[in-house]
Amino acid sequence: MHDYPIFLFVALLIFGYGLFSKKSGESMITAPMVFVAVGLAASFIPVDFLKGGIRAPFFKVIAEITLVLILFIDASTINLRTLIKEKGIPFRLLLIGLPLTMAVGTLLAMPLFPSLGIWTLCLMAFMLSPTDAALGKVVVTSPRIPEKIRQAINVESGLNDGIALPPILVCIAALADVPGAHNEADYWVFFTLKQLILGPLIGAAVGWLGGWLVDKASKAGWMNSTFQRLTSVSLALMAFTLAEIVYGNGFIAAFFAGLFLGTRTPEVRERIQEFGEAEGEALELFIFLLFGMILVPMSLAFWNINTWIYAILSLTIIRMIPVAISLLGSGLSWQSVGFVGWFGPRGIASILYLVLVLITLGFKGNEQIMSTVVMTVMLSVFLHGLSALPLSKIYRK
Repeated sequence: MHDYPIFLFVALLIFGYGLFSKKSGESMITAPMVFVAVGLAASFIPVDFLKGGIRAPFFKVIAEITLVLILFIDASTINLRTLIKEKGIPFRLLLIGLPLTMAVGTLLAMPLFPSLGIWTLCLMAFMLSPTDAALGKVVVTSPRIPEKIRQAINVESGLNDGIALPPILVCIAALADVPGAHNEADYWVFFTLKQLILGPLIGAAVGWLGGWLVDKASKAGWMNSTFQRLTSVSLALMAFTLAEIVYGNGFIAAFFAGLFLGTRTPEVRERIQEFGEAEGEALELFIFLLFGMILVPMSLAFWNINTWIYAILSLTIIRMIPVAISLLGSGLSWQSVGFVGWFGPRGIASILYLVLVLITLGFKGNEQIMSTVVMTVMLSVFLHGLSALPLSKIYRK
C-alpha cells in the first residue's frame, strides 16, 4: 500500500506527458529529459517509498522486468539474416567499435581512479559502453538523416546492450564475495558454461518455438491479435525464468529469445514488437523517473573532478575514437563518422546494469563507479536530447 503513491504519480506523469508527446517530439525536449528532471524535483519531497532507495521492493522487480523486455524487443527488431548478409556499418560498430570502447574506457579510467581495482574499472567501462538511441529519438526517426545512418545507430543501440551483458556478468562474478571461488578454475569454467551457453540455448529455443507456435495458431485462426501482442511479454519472461531455474543467465536468455523469435508472419511479428515497445517505453520512463529520484541524489556526495572528467571523456573520446577507427574504409564522410560517433547516448541499459550491480554487490565500496555512471547518463540525457534536433538539421545541410 505504501508504494501506491509512486505508481499514481508515474501514471499521471505518463498520461500528462502523452497529451503533448507529439509536440515534444518536434522540439528539443525529450521524454527522458522530462522524467529525469521531474524525478530530481520530486527527490526533495520526503516520502516513504524513497527510503528504501534501490532496495525498495518495487525497484528491483521493475528494473529486472524492464531489462528483460528491452533486451527481448531490441533483439526481435533485428533481422538476423539481413544483418549477417549486409554486414556493413552495424557490424563494424558492434564487432570493432564496441570492444574498443570498452578497452579505451578501461585504460582512461586507470589514472583517474587509481584506488579502484582492474575488475571494478572494467565493470564501469563495460556498463557505459551500450548506447541508447531513444535519448536522441529524432536521429533515428527523422527523414533528414540518411537511412543507412539511422539504421546503423538503431541496430547498434539495439544489439550492444545484449553484447555488453556477458562481460559485465563476468566482472560482477569476479567482484562478488565468494571465498576461494575466484581462484578455482572449475568455478570459472562452470560459470562461463552456465551464463554464456545455457542462457543463449534456452532463450533461442523459447524464442524460436514460441514464435513458431504463434505463427501456427494465428494461421489456423485459433489466436486473436490481442494475445499475439501479449506474446512479447510472455516469451521474454519465460526465457528469463527458465534460464534462471537451471542457473543460466535470464537476461542473456531474453535477448536470444528475441533474436531467434520464430515468427515469420510480418503482421504477427509487428504486433508483438509494437506491444512490447509500448510497454517497454512506459517502463523505461519509470526507470528514468526513479533515476532522478533515487540514483542521482545517492551519487551527489561522491561527485568530484575526476567523475566529471571521465563522464565527459565517455561521451566524447571514449566513444568517438573507437567509432572513427571502426568506420575506417567504410566510405562514410568525416561528417557522417562524427555524427555517428556523437550519437552514442548512454541511457537505460547503463542505468539498469548499474542497479543490477548495486543490488548484487552492494552500495558500499562501489560509490565511485555508481557516481560516475550516474553522472555520465545524466549528462547524456540532456546533452544528446538537446543536440539531436539542431545537429540533425545541420547534418542534413
